[in-house]
Amino acid sequence: MASLSAPNHVARVLSVANHVADVDASSRIANSWRRCLVNHKLDPARQGPPQTFTEAEVRHAAEPMERLIRLATPELENLARVLREAGYCVNLADPSATALLSWLPGASDADVFLQWGVYTGSNFSESCEGTNGLGTALAEEKPILVHRDEHFREQWGIFSCAVAPLFDPAGRIAGAVNITSCRADLSRTAHQLALAVTMEATRRIEDAIFRDHFRKAWIARVPGDDGGGLIAYDDDRRIVGACRSARALLGLTDGTIASGIDLSRYVELDHRGMRGADDVVELRRADGGALGQGHVAPPLRPRSSARPVTPRRDAPVGRFDALHRLAGRDPGMVKSVKRLAAVIDHDLPLLLQGETGVGKDVFARAIHAASNRARNDYVALNCAAMPESLIDAELFGYEAGAFTGARRDGSKGLIVQAHGGTLFLDEIGDMPIALQTRLLRVLENREVWPLGALKPVVVDIRLISATHRDLGRMAEEGAFRADLYFRLRGLEVRLPALRERADRDDIIRQIAREEAPGCRLSEQAWAQLAAYSFPGNMRQLRHMLRLAGCTAENGVITDADLDLPPFGGRTEPDLEAAERATIVEALRKHGGRVTEAARALKLSRATLYRKIKQLKIETAQ
Repeated sequence: MASLSAPNHVARVLSVANHVADVDASSRIANSWRRCLVNHKLDPARQGPPQTFTEAEVRHAAEPMERLIRLATPELENLARVLREAGYCVNLADPSATALLSWLPGASDADVFLQWGVYTGSNFSESCEGTNGLGTALAEEKPILVHRDEHFREQWGIFSCAVAPLFDPAGRIAGAVNITSCRADLSRTAHQLALAVTMEATRRIEDAIFRDHFRKAWIARVPGDDGGGLIAYDDDRRIVGACRSARALLGLTDGTIASGIDLSRYVELDHRGMRGADDVVELRRADGGALGQGHVAPPLRPRSSARPVTPRRDAPVGRFDALHRLAGRDPGMVKSVKRLAAVIDHDLPLLLQGETGVGKDVFARAIHAASNRARNDYVALNCAAMPESLIDAELFGYEAGAFTGARRDGSKGLIVQAHGGTLFLDEIGDMPIALQTRLLRVLENREVWPLGALKPVVVDIRLISATHRDLGRMAEEGAFRADLYFRLRGLEVRLPALRERADRDDIIRQIAREEAPGCRLSEQAWAQLAAYSFPGNMRQLRHMLRLAGCTAENGVITDADLDLPPFGGRTEPDLEAAERATIVEALRKHGGRVTEAARALKLSRATLYRKIKQLKIETAQ
């Protein structure tokens, strides 16, 4: 057959069917092309956008994946932030290859994706669109990179897709994580690195899903070449679950797991001496062979419903371990954790203040885990990431038929889901004024009125809010309700920027061990990290070292492996100034017309009006 790099794309694809004997049987791309021609009867020359589902259809498809979506979103948001400037779009797809969530890149690149119909609701199953990252990864249940003209349909040749399938705790396909670029200047080698980053993000999501599903069981991580695998077992050491990697590593099957087989038939471990919630232990195979060091986490014990919620004055100190680890040796953080320990079981709302990326969500989760609400749900909402039109329904819930496109059975809403547990509202400063009024009413009356409901729902929640904005100043200027601000500020905790922390070197070393295990930092790399100001804080440091661990040769991270953006000295006020300058320029270009400027900035008009007010921008309208 003609080679896969021949100039006529359609002729190359058709030659796969006409000259099967000349095709390398090991070529996944060629095999996929053949499936598309022979099994799916597709035409590589066909033009046109992919099938796209309506918003209501996407919501319906997302219903059975709600918990997965909630657990995956923080990791995907981080991935999107890291890859945005490199021109990558990030998608979470369901098992049928329909994009349920999308994070588009910067404006010029985003236009290309929108023009070609690559966004939320688009379906890229292999049987419809031919060889492509999402469809082929899900068809084969394996990670794949499909680079430009490796796509089956000629029109998709401008894209490169790196995709890793997601598996549920039983090893079944649950969806896929896709990152796609339209930039022609990136080589296949560069996209291979992107695929490695995608696979690592997917592994973290699978771990989160597994740990959530088996939160009432013991969980052990068995080491392995691909990051190892997770096994869940009960107090009698009978295996109750194993992830896909652990099944392959130890030869476990659905049958052996369902039979309640003893863990010792596969792995020997010793719980004695465990100190924290995720201890390192030595693992051995049943035949005595060494497996190496693994991590073991104890179960979350269900709290008796009859037991009253009261401060646990005699609780073991160990429940604050996660908070102490986050505080490190920074005097300000140590003082904050000491104050938190004194009020953690009291009905007091908490407000976390800190720059983007300092780890406000991680800190809030640690507070929840240390409190007497730890056995109930921790529910999080990013007020800045959620479209204004959806925050109301997501937060307060709605009855069946409350509005067009509503779910048939309605929705409880996040506040009700957090009943008995913790509700975390990130970027509370971006909540619209109208919703601030409703939230204040919930906090005062301890009841929620879902949209379309005839009676309220009583709720018991601990509220933790977080923001990078100065809420006090916003309240003074009328951009945020003053009464809500004082209601949220039961105890305010400031999380310092990474560049401000007294234990900054300790943090860099610890995160390097976590994100690049088995690697060490060269003297030059360490000098660069020590001098850098990290405007993206912990999140930037983690992703930088994760990427460096992928590119390091012979286990040594050099300065060449570190992606240090030149704007390293920019601070949060500078970022706000940059945002203000961007909006002012857009308004100038469009003659002060807010509607046109919002369209150019890809913001809703209401969001742009809110930002104009917050940033004190004068407009002609």
